[in-house]
Amino acid sequence: MFALRWFEELYAAADRGDAVVPWADLRPNPVVVRERDSLAVDGLRTLVVGCGYGDDAAFLARAGAKVTAFDVSPSAVARCRERFPDLEVTWVVADAVTPPGDWQSAYDLVVEIFTLQVLPPPEREAAGFALGRCVAPSGRMFVYCRAREPEDPPGSMPWPLTTDEVDALATDGLVVARFEDFLDDEDPPVRRLLALLRRNP
Repeated sequence: MFALRWFEELYAAADRGDAVVPWADLRPNPVVVRERDSLAVDGLRTLVVGCGYGDDAAFLARAGAKVTAFDVSPSAVARCRERFPDLEVTWVVADAVTPPGDWQSAYDLVVEIFTLQVLPPPEREAAGFALGRCVAPSGRMFVYCRAREPEDPPGSMPWPLTTDEVDALATDGLVVARFEDFLDDEDPPVRRLLALLRRNP
């Protein structure tokens, strides 16, 4: 898909030393670390969305989750396999808009951090619906992203989500079980949305 092709172009350029992936901190996202205990990931079939260089997926696998992690970029997925050769993580090249059909209702936990916010609106809506369908009965989807008010200009990528956009993820049997709207501890602070959606049994 043309709208997603630039991810592979960026990661491939980074492999050549011609670019830097700006979001690749090479450590798990602090919110994943903070929420590990509350998510109770041990033994859960877990899907990590837009895994990048794999740090969140590796962290969750080490916490006992049965992790499948995917990215649209083959170069990123190849780097994950190089960085974490001994971890039992299934690394997959796939995209969030059209994930494999056998992922439907297959995961106890879907972890979406900072991927929806880098997709243009049409792809964002389609991906949100598709990822929600990956959640198994009684499973959950964890979403963490930048936030903005509806009247605020969308700005440049990453495009913050509105609360209505996050609420719209609650479709096809998903309900919002937890929602937070807050300023993080960056300097300057960034407004964030955190949501945990649960599928009814």
